[in-house]
Formats: sequence, C-alpha cells, structure tokens
Amino acid sequence: MLKIYAKNNNLVNSRSFDIQKDELLPENILWIDLLFPTPQEVAYIAKTFNLDIPTKEEREEIELSARYWEDSTTITINTHVLAKAISPDSNSHELDSETITFMTFKNILFTIRYSKLKIFEEMQARVLASPKNFEDGFDVINKIYEVMVEKDADVLEWIDKEARKLRILILSESKYSHNEILGALSELQELNMRVRDSLFDKRRVLTALLKSDKIDRDIKDNLLIVVKDLNSIVEFNTSNLNFLDNNQNILSSQINIEQNKIIKIFTVATVAMMPPTLIGTIYGMNFVHMPELQYTYGYPIAVVVMIVSTILPILYFKKKGWL
Repeated sequence: MLKIYAKNNNLVNSRSFDIQKDELLPENILWIDLLFPTPQEVAYIAKTFNLDIPTKEEREEIELSARYWEDSTTITINTHVLAKAISPDSNSHELDSETITFMTFKNILFTIRYSKLKIFEEMQARVLASPKNFEDGFDVINKIYEVMVEKDADVLEWIDKEARKLRILILSESKYSHNEILGALSELQELNMRVRDSLFDKRRVLTALLKSDKIDRDIKDNLLIVVKDLNSIVEFNTSNLNFLDNNQNILSSQINIEQNKIIKIFTVATVAMMPPTLIGTIYGMNFVHMPELQYTYGYPIAVVVMIVSTILPILYFKKKGWL
C-alpha cells in the first residue's frame, strides 16, 4: 500500500495511491510511505523517481556501506527499528526488530517497511496535526529518528524498573524459584542488548547524515541534539547492562551458597555415620572366635558406642562452627 503526504499551502494532505488506476501523483510531495508494498508498487516508485531501491538481501546486510549510502541525488538508509515497544502494563518480554528503508530524493522522503509500527502511526498524526513543522522529507526523517530514540529510551527505563524489582526479589525471600528469576533476568539482558544494537545502528546512521551536504544547517542542528540524547541513552544502556550483570552475580552467589549448604549437610551426615557403620560392620563379621559376641551386654554396649560415635563428630563440627 502506498500512502502519500503532500504539502498544500499550510496543510498536509494524506491519501492512498493505487498504481492500477493510473492516478497522477500530487504536487509538493512530502513523504511516500510504502507499507507492505507489492513488487509492482516498488517497481512503479523506482521507475517514476529513478530510484535504486534496495532488495531484501541488501536491506539485511550489516556492513556500514549497506546501512547508509548516498549518490548525487539520493540518500539511502537501512536501519533497525524496534517493532514491539515494551510498556509498563505489558506482560510480554518479547521484542522484535524490523529493518526499515529510508530514501530521500529531491526533498521527498520514501519509507519502505513490512511491519505496522506505532512510531509511524505517531509520525503520521504529527505530520497532519503540525504541518508547519514539516517543510520537506528531511524534516520528517529528522522527527522519525527523534521519536525512535525516545522509544528506545522508554524501553530502557522499563528494563531498569524491572531489573530493580528483580534485585528486591533476589535479596529477599521470594515465592519465585531461582530458575524463574534467572529466566526473567536473562530476558531483560536480551532486551537490553537488542536496544543497544538498535542505538548503535542509529548512531552510525545519524553520524553519516551529519556529514551529508544534502541536509540544511537547521536539520543538522536538530540531528546533533538527537545524537547527544542518543549518546546519553547509550550510557544508560551500559548502566543497565552492568546492573543486570550484578544481579546475575548476586543470584549465582546465592545459588552457590545454597548448594554448599546442601553439600555440607551431606558431608556431615556421611562423616557422622562412618564410625557407627564401621562398628556395625566389624560386629557383623561371621568369624568363629569373636569373644565380644558372647558378652551378655555386648549388644547394648555396641549400640551405645555407635550412638556416641555418631554424636561426637556432630559436636565437633558445631564447635568448629561448621554447622
């Protein structure tokens, strides 16, 4: 589906565009959003505006040259966008990412995407509500990156809150098992790393945009502010990473302590049972000449000795503070 945003005096009008009806494109186009475009729609836009639209394989390549490049007339950007934002009321820890293609040609912005993203819904509302803030496609892409960085910051704040809740569970007696807490901790670490990758990808793109001679000074000034915000968010992301690692270390230490306690109990029990076991084994031998077996009080004496030999090691361990 093609959706076109065109500037008309002081207003921005949006309309869907069907290539099968041979409609004329409106004038003063600001932004063309290609959502789930068909191959025919991609080919139509490429031919109409003489664009070299990247293929699916090119969009997924990780080299910097594949994430951003420009020629004499166009700028092409392939960037990762977090497809599922986390909200405080959400019980889902899943977070996926989508590669979005941004292209600029003669101040027109083209976006190619295969996911419905809240970021774009918000941007579409902003463009229609505040047309004076959007003179060309570069204003739109500037605001899109600003919103994306804000959304990444929201996710990191959510991760920080959840990590602090887990810290409380780890340090207090909780109804949750170590496995459940460790699973939640691992999910938060995965989310944090996903956001980190997204932030680094945006920083590389914005750094390249700032070097472009196709962008006005005012746009670059705004992008510089976004980059500064992004750098502070990267630091917060690193802080989250360290905090989560610290939580994991504390939890691992607690698990080790509990395992050591269990091993200690079995060790003490084994050592305490060795003397009576030895005594019982000796008197269980079937030799003919064993004078103790003929004693009238031989059995109770042996039982008492076995009990005493069990108690003495336990008392010794308590005296040493091992119990």
